[in-house]
Amino acid sequence: MTSFSDFGLADTLNRALTDAGYETPTPIQTQAIPDLLKGRDLLGIAQTGTGKTAAFALPILQRLAPGKPAAPRRVRALILSPTRELATQIAESFKLYARYMNHMSVAVVFGGVGHRPQEDRLKRGVDILVATPGRLMDHMAAGMVSLETTEIFVLDEADQMLDMGFVQPVRRIVKTLPKARQSLFFSATMPKEIGQLAGEMLFNPVTVSVAPAATTVERVEQRVIHVETGAKRRLLLDVIVAEKPERALIFTRTKHGADRVVRQLGQDGVDAAAIHGNKSQAQREKALAAFKAGSTQILVATDIAARGIDVTGVSHVINFDLPNIPESYVHRIGRTARAGASGVAISFCADDERPYLKDIEKITRQKIPAEDRRGTIAISEKADSSERGERSFGKRPQPGSRSSNQAARNNRRPAPAPVSAEQQRRDAMPAAKARQPGAAKPSHAAHAKPGQAKPSNRPVHRDTGASEESLGRVGFLAGGRDGMKRRPAEGRGQRDGR
Repeated sequence: MTSFSDFGLADTLNRALTDAGYETPTPIQTQAIPDLLKGRDLLGIAQTGTGKTAAFALPILQRLAPGKPAAPRRVRALILSPTRELATQIAESFKLYARYMNHMSVAVVFGGVGHRPQEDRLKRGVDILVATPGRLMDHMAAGMVSLETTEIFVLDEADQMLDMGFVQPVRRIVKTLPKARQSLFFSATMPKEIGQLAGEMLFNPVTVSVAPAATTVERVEQRVIHVETGAKRRLLLDVIVAEKPERALIFTRTKHGADRVVRQLGQDGVDAAAIHGNKSQAQREKALAAFKAGSTQILVATDIAARGIDVTGVSHVINFDLPNIPESYVHRIGRTARAGASGVAISFCADDERPYLKDIEKITRQKIPAEDRRGTIAISEKADSSERGERSFGKRPQPGSRSSNQAARNNRRPAPAPVSAEQQRRDAMPAAKARQPGAAKPSHAAHAKPGQAKPSNRPVHRDTGASEESLGRVGFLAGGRDGMKRRPAEGRGQRDGR
């Protein structure tokens, strides 16, 4: 197949493809579309950026076109996606291809936004629904949508579903689908668990593989730089200055790490934005739109949020932290070298990340060119307040150290004020004589029996927890201005919360 017109697609689809500038099908489109048009189940092993969305979207639109529109609360084709960004991207592609199919309805549902608009749309029925598993199950439980008449089911990015813990929700959703359906299963990698899930879902499938499992894009120039963890900040700035990326995507392992990199780059005079699971949907869309438009040239992301970032012109991918899941490396660097372009992938590797690098090289079957910069980059002392808090919290300063001396100065009590002769005379007098006329009498509780705790002179009040909430737990426990400045240490080795 050398042209989309060779597939025998409807004129409305060919017109939309021409308008979008589609000319020559990609390998996965050439292999998958003919069998999908026949109604076959399909197991596709394809990396991101290979054109797999069009590979399943075009046959779905072609097959659904002659039928009747979806009934209320019913769905004709369901596409499950692991993230909001990817779901939005798939829905936009469907709308692009179906622009001349006025009767074809496309909707997307995901978490992080209100239920009501999505419920109103589902009540009217949807021909093509793109959804994330969690929010779809919410709507199913509320009776807003039923899958009993669904004709086509697509599971996209199946390996990422596994990483995010969505395998069991996917199984529950599949149980509600009719047995007489067409099922499509796509994954960039094929671990054993994903192979088992595919076996449960598919019937006599056609297998399409456009690249060996977990191989990287050949047009990506890859290299690793060995460096101390504390020198990564300086190294990142040096790489940005030296490489002058047109559009760079920087990956961190955690959400807090992404925010910290953006904050540090801002302190170093480099504009950047972050996208991760703790951001609201509006914030994520705004950051992604600015990155696509080019007004923000650097986007810092976690692995989960990066799914669905289909942006042409990403010249550089920088792994500030190596992923602890080797397959994620393939997904990360697949964000560059898209649509036939070339790209650069640079990974920073600290000593404690060397096992991750070994796993990556094993699964990608290659030795990544490496450069050793350890000991050549001064560890930056210009750390922000959160970094200082992370380094100091939970660690006892060594005696004689600068931090120990500083802590001693901060915790040193002020010298008592000098006591006047009159005050000394009053302190020496019995309590009855020392009491001045009009002074309050001591309470009966003051004459406590032996063995009883002597009441405190401090005012009695209930601890509602408001003070702890206002100061933050560390500040509340430590007290004082130094305690309020401290922040809890960020979890080490923690997988992104998605």
